[in-house]
Amino acid sequence: MATSLSPQQYQDCIDACQDCAVSCDACAEACLGEQDVKMMVDCIRLDRDCAKICYTAISFMASGSPHAADVCQLCAHICEACAAECEKHADHADHCRQCAEACRRCAEACRQMAQGAHSMAA
Repeated sequence: MATSLSPQQYQDCIDACQDCAVSCDACAEACLGEQDVKMMVDCIRLDRDCAKICYTAISFMASGSPHAADVCQLCAHICEACAAECEKHADHADHCRQCAEACRRCAEACRQMAQGAHSMAA
């Protein structure tokens, strides 16, 4: 059975997820204002998915769920996909550059948290 960590032990990851979710929400909104919105469709969709999984990960960590590590692993995967998409637009859209950076930080924090939680459960 997995050992759950206290929410305080998750604080760095919670902060990274919060920053990423807010950045993704802001990026999606800014993308809607771009001249060629059709070009930004994949970015907007990934921003929305990424924000949703970040908020979900925060909830799992805050409640000390033994499944938080699994959710954070998925969060890291989606954050990486979102970062890769945002980086395609980073040269002309500063909001995409900032979002990509927040996604990369979040992915790293989620991977570290998941590794720590899984090693404690072993």
